[in-house]
Amino acid sequence: MFNDRISDYFEGVAAKYLKPVDADPDSSNQHEIGGLVKAGFKKYLGAPDKNQEFRYKAKQVYFTDEALAPDICESTVTWYDCRRKKPLRKPEFRLYYNSNSVTDLFTAGDFFLVAKMRDDTLLMVCAPAGSTIESQLKILFGLHNIKTTFIRGEMDAVELLLPLRLMLESLGVEVTKVEVGDDVWLQRLITSFGGESFPKTSDFSLYARNSLESPVDPIVFPDQAIVEWMDHEEKLFRIYERHLVRQKLRVGFGEDGEDVDDFVNYSLSVQNRRKSRVGHAFERHLSYIFESHGIRFERGGAKGFSTENSKKPDFLFPGFSEYRDLEYPENKLFMLGAKTTCKDRWRQVLSEAKRISEKHLVTLEAAISEGQTSEMASSGLRLVVPKSMHSTYSKSQAEWLIALSEFIELIKQAEGTGTA
Repeated sequence: MFNDRISDYFEGVAAKYLKPVDADPDSSNQHEIGGLVKAGFKKYLGAPDKNQEFRYKAKQVYFTDEALAPDICESTVTWYDCRRKKPLRKPEFRLYYNSNSVTDLFTAGDFFLVAKMRDDTLLMVCAPAGSTIESQLKILFGLHNIKTTFIRGEMDAVELLLPLRLMLESLGVEVTKVEVGDDVWLQRLITSFGGESFPKTSDFSLYARNSLESPVDPIVFPDQAIVEWMDHEEKLFRIYERHLVRQKLRVGFGEDGEDVDDFVNYSLSVQNRRKSRVGHAFERHLSYIFESHGIRFERGGAKGFSTENSKKPDFLFPGFSEYRDLEYPENKLFMLGAKTTCKDRWRQVLSEAKRISEKHLVTLEAAISEGQTSEMASSGLRLVVPKSMHSTYSKSQAEWLIALSEFIELIKQAEGTGTA
């Protein structure tokens, strides 16, 4: 399990909704953000005198619910006294940002967050009001009652669980801190897998389940099991990945060790492996939980394991032959999509099993926006979310969500093996 905290990466955070003066080129103060001093940012950014400007590297991000990935730009921002030419007046510190492909998307009314990182850089995230990323960042930093003036966020408001960790990484924030005990785990992993290449996902997932220091019974606590297995596997994967990447860096890239194209291709392969592996691990851990409960199911993908138009649902209960049997009762058929994060991809699930009116999608994503969940509900899709994640949703959303344990009970009831 990860033992790091939000405060290991962030020094301070503030958020607000943008006003026209912050974002509108026709009425803005030339790309300036004011009001950060009242949110405590003078402590983090300093107090330049009349002849000084403090510059910070900044990662600027714009993220909408419709985008599968955010727009990200690396830039430099300037912290300065906008009254520097008026020596008799008290200082008024503002953050100046240049126009670029991300800042040009800023719109009055957008949610806007500024964070000072431990590495002395800034993270600036902007998103439409009411978006999922806004909901998630508000949960992460304990932000409430956002207005058009900055309010200060809290460090360590919540535990940095895997869903929030993945959210931060989608924003370009690396949240993998080397911890005491990592070297012990690395030696165990090298002993098990050789230390030269990645093992099959199925083997790595099995190792993660079996090596959890405090085992979780998937029959009694399926929600806890899926969260802890995924969290533990992610930690082990990052430890092993760090070892393999270091080995590659020592060897270099290409024949002379300095081939830029080879380096770029390797970097992309690392990122792609992270994304694909976490999804496959999620599906394999879910399969193990269902098998532990004695539930009949089949996975889509193999020849003959598809529905209409060759659609391949992640999980079909009890199976594809029953689904194709038009005499088989539709109220005993269930389909479950599995996505660690939903984004706009949840729509893919809607066409994967026409015989099933209410479809289910299991996810680890926290604090999905109310707009998104309302659209899911109206489209005949219901979210399955581990119980520990329900507190990141609003009360009305939480009443609509079902836990993994509740979904399992639905299947058992349909099979006639559930509790009364």
